[in-house]
Parts: sequence; C-alpha cells; structure tokens
Amino acid sequence: MSPSRTAVVVGGGPAGRGLAHRLRERGVSTTLVDPHPDRTWRATYAAWTDELPNWLSDNAFASQMDTVAVSARTRREIARGYTVLDNAALAAELDLGGVALVTSTATSVSPRQVVCADGSVLHAEQIIDCRGALPHDAPYQTAFGIVVDARDAEPILDGAGALLMEWTGPRQLGAAGSPLPSFLYAVPLGDGTVLLEETCLAGHPALPLAELHHRLLVRLGDHYPSVLRTESVNFPLVGASTTPWKDPVFRFGAAGGLKNPTTGYSVAASLACADLVAAAIAEGADPVAALWPTSARLVHDLRLRGLSALLGLSVDETLDFFEAFFTMPISAQRSYLSGRDDLAGTLEAMGRVISKVGMRTRLKVGRGAVAGHGWVDVAAEQVTAGPA
Repeated sequence: MSPSRTAVVVGGGPAGRGLAHRLRERGVSTTLVDPHPDRTWRATYAAWTDELPNWLSDNAFASQMDTVAVSARTRREIARGYTVLDNAALAAELDLGGVALVTSTATSVSPRQVVCADGSVLHAEQIIDCRGALPHDAPYQTAFGIVVDARDAEPILDGAGALLMEWTGPRQLGAAGSPLPSFLYAVPLGDGTVLLEETCLAGHPALPLAELHHRLLVRLGDHYPSVLRTESVNFPLVGASTTPWKDPVFRFGAAGGLKNPTTGYSVAASLACADLVAAAIAEGADPVAALWPTSARLVHDLRLRGLSALLGLSVDETLDFFEAFFTMPISAQRSYLSGRDDLAGTLEAMGRVISKVGMRTRLKVGRGAVAGHGWVDVAAEQVTAGPA
C-alpha cells in the first residue's frame, strides 16, 4: 500500500460513497465528486444478510429477518437472513472523513481526468465512475409501492416477517392488457411501517407504474390500507454495457456490472466488492482484473442469459420457474443469487431449475439462454452515465 496513490470517485450513491470510504481506509488519497454528497438516499435498499460485508455494523440496519416468505405455486419460508438498510445510518457508517469533496456534477469523465460543471478539473491515477446509468435500451425493473402502518400490513403479511415474492393472488391485467407478471414485495422498514410494493421483475418494455399501481389496488382489495407515502422503482437491469470489464473508464456499482440482472440487487455486492477494488488500487494493481476474473465474467454473462430467458416466459411459466427455483437447497439459491464468481454453483443452480420445470418452459428457458442478450445493442462508450 502506498499513501501516494490517488483516486477520484464520481458519484456519491451507496456504491460510490462506500468505495470512497474503503479507499481512505486503505490510505488512498481520495476525492469524491457529487452535487449533493449529504443528501439522504430515498430508495429502500435491502439485501440477503450474508451478502453484506463484515465491516458494516448493525447500526446500518433498519430491520432484519431470519427468514422470508415466498410464494409461486405454494408458499414457503426461505431460511436465509434478509436485511433492510437504514439509509441515513448507512451513510454515517460510510464515513467520508479524510475524503476531499467536490460538490459539483461531472460533465466529462476519462481514465485520468474528471471535468466538473463548476470548472474543476481533477486528475488521479485512478478514476472510478459510480454514477449509475441513464435510461437506455435494456430491460427494466419497475415497481409501485406504498408505505403503511405495520398494523395495517398484518393481514397482508399473514404471519410472515417479510414477503420477498408473492406471485399468487389477484394478478388482473390492466387496461393495456400487458402479459407481464408482477409480484408483491412486503418488508418492514424498522420504524413501525411496512413497504408494500407491486413489482415487475423485468420488462422490455417496462411495465408502467400506473399499471403496477392498479395491480396493487386489485391485489389488496378490501385490505388496501391508509397510505403514509408512496415509493416507485424504475431502473435498467443492465449497466452501461454488457461487458463492463471492457469499458474505457472503470465503472463500479450498478452501472459497472454489479447489479444482478435477474434480481435488480446491487448495493450489497457493491459494498462487498469495495474492499477488493480499494485493495487493488492501494497496491497499484489493476482493479478491473481484481473485480472481473474469468469466473466473474462468465457468471455475469450467464445472468444476462437468464434475464433474457425470463423475459420470454408467460405468467404461468414464470410461476413454474420460481416454484422450481425456491424448492432448491438454500446453498444452490445462494450460488445463483449472490455468487458473482461462483461459476460451478451458478451452472448447477440453472441446471436444477431447468430439470424441474415442464418441457414447454424448459424449451423457452433454453432458447432464451442461447439467444443471449441481443435486446441491448449499445457500446459502453455510447451510453452516458448520469449523476447519482
């Protein structure tokens, strides 16, 4: 490690702030560029507990469950811990003491230079783009949610601490008659409230928020509670390119391939990988090579193929798929959902699911996986990242 190493992190979301924090822990002279570095993040972030790095204290957690319920054809409990993060406490944990702050928007980012709207021009040995991605031609995850009093959510949770995926129940199509399925996601936020969110896992084109709002109304029916506030989700499931290790500027976080394209989760992976990248930069090594060994590249491609396969399934085939997925051992589920460089485990999990679904679904999944990710045809340099 050399204290003379320099880095500029562009974007102050959880990925960028987390990386800047870990770089300073490694003695790297770090600058963070973000127009609002103290703004509280508004989205609800959650993760499987075992994905989170051990340097993150319990103070950053809003709520934790030892199990979560899922329901495709049948309801079952998944014995794997799940954590909802406290955004304000998480930001405090990712302390920026010793990090130089530039409160401006980056207008140009290259491998050795960042130009900002306030006229600042920053140079460093390592530039890391953590701004996320602007809308581009890719499948999207969309969701419409309401935050309600925990007591009002009790009939909906029906004894579960949290509902990760509730596919069963009313799934009436809206006026547009979209065939895309959606599920209910319901988690306690740790302050006496619960988020109830109708979610479309993946759509290309995306399922509109108005349609998801309608479906939530239909699903909850007479149990629709008083709403404290609303929350919406609308983001691409693929980063700025499908091969982030080839990007001209090193990207980290959601736009840099750390979002799982089959689930939409990225925060835990970004926090967990921050030390790996920070260590490489501190030692003068290539952070791309550290973050993207061959196994991680192959798993990333398999996940993109999995997303392509999911997009082609009907409502019934989607339920069959997730029924098969959640009957697998927890270890196999973990390999596919969280093992970003676990090639053998990912292949085994995919094989287990395919072997358990019907022939029609099996053929569709196989065709989608073979077809790959032709739905996104854009080079990394053609997609401009936006501020966090």
